[in-house]
Amino acid sequence: MTHLITCPTCQRRIEWSTENKWRPFCSERCKLIDLGAWAAEKHTIPVDSSNDNLEHNPGDSADE
Repeated sequence: MTHLITCPTCQRRIEWSTENKWRPFCSERCKLIDLGAWAAEKHTIPVDSSNDNLEHNPGDSADE
């Protein structure tokens, strides 16, 4: 069974397979275009602003 996906950058339909080392992109070019968009902050992940009001204690560490 062939599973087709859409390249997030160019919208080209491609097969999802282990032979495609650029998946979910169709090519290295599309992968690099997407990486550049993240670096230029054209893509963002929404953040819950209610967490901004939490107090932070400088002595607290997740490593402890």
